[in-house]
Amino acid sequence: MFKSVNQQPRRSEERDGMDRGTVGSAQSGRLLVEVREEGLSAVVTPAGELDHHTADLLREPLEDCIERGFARLVVDCSRLEFCDSTGLNVLLGARLKAESVGGGVHLAGMLPVVARVFEITGAEAVFTVHDTLDAALRE
Repeated sequence: MFKSVNQQPRRSEERDGMDRGTVGSAQSGRLLVEVREEGLSAVVTPAGELDHHTADLLREPLEDCIERGFARLVVDCSRLEFCDSTGLNVLLGARLKAESVGGGVHLAGMLPVVARVFEITGAEAVFTVHDTLDAALRE
């Protein structure tokens, strides 16, 4: 059984004069990830900003769910405030891994700003998208 986990961004080295370790502070949009089991699904809830600096904080739990035998992943996007192309690639990679073991990735409750990224890129066509988490879990 999964427990709720909050993963904090790891401190990285300073590059280009910017302290990358400050990414993830409350002021700059920390990404917290919660994972729980709901029947045969693993529900992964990222909260905050999914981008180049925080992508591994979501990638690792998604891959861990698949390794634990959860082929059906439901990503509750209702608390995801931002997603860039790196974040999109994390979700696409999880989709491919889940499909390779007979499952899939379902996205639920996307805020308009995140849904727009999927619409612009056409990625909404390769995911099963649900308006709410409850709808995703009922399917």
